[in-house]
Amino acid sequence: MKVLLLKDSKDSGLDPYIKELGLYSLEATLIPVLSFEFLSLEGLFEKLSHPECYGGLVFTSPRAVEAIKICLKEDSNKEAWSKSLKQMWNMKPTYVVGKATASLVQEIGLTAQGEKAGNAEKLAEYICSREKPNSSALLFPCGALKREVLPTVLREKGIPLEGLTVYQTSQHPDLQESLSSYFTQQGIPASVVFFSPSGVRFCLQHIQKFLGDVINHVKFAAIGPSTAEAMEAAGIPVSCTAHSPSAQDLAAGIHRALHCHHC
Repeated sequence: MKVLLLKDSKDSGLDPYIKELGLYSLEATLIPVLSFEFLSLEGLFEKLSHPECYGGLVFTSPRAVEAIKICLKEDSNKEAWSKSLKQMWNMKPTYVVGKATASLVQEIGLTAQGEKAGNAEKLAEYICSREKPNSSALLFPCGALKREVLPTVLREKGIPLEGLTVYQTSQHPDLQESLSSYFTQQGIPASVVFFSPSGVRFCLQHIQKFLGDVINHVKFAAIGPSTAEAMEAAGIPVSCTAHSPSAQDLAAGIHRALHCHHC
């Protein structure tokens, strides 16, 4: 059976989602849905250069960490980071959602915590259990389309959060062509997986057009609760939501959905 994954591929090696689904004899294909433009990188590194002003870092998406990786491509920034900044930030907490974000945080030399929270709501609870009200602000590099759940919860608890928009999201320029090619060559997949609310917004009309009347026979899956909410709001029945945003949990959920008529 075929599974369509509406996400970017990993830069190197076999994508973990393709690998995990393959273990259940599911043939997965990736189609990039989103395009990202990075913003305010000078301002971001300026803030990173003053760890003494902050109580820690918060990342709710891999792209926010990628913004820092881009900053560190500059030799002077890389040297400052290696010499002292990385060590100073490591004396403070770095809160993250999900394994993919945690993995990127480790690549820049920081220690992630809270990755098992799985979504912004649970991460906010985790942060509130560890931070004191009115302490130094947590630095929160984020996207232009960030949800307000985490900032709202922290604000209500009196925990300062300083957001900085470091990327904006748009539709991938090849999306429509890639989807057309997939449905022409491979036909109707057994399952379609969405990986973000933005992906739902950009893909929905194309998916509805290509699936037509058979849309009710396809199992739709979500990587997490916020994506599932966006799907339901758009009228897509969600057959499966991954327990945590990992390849293993998603593959297991899709396998169950495809083999359980009562799910």
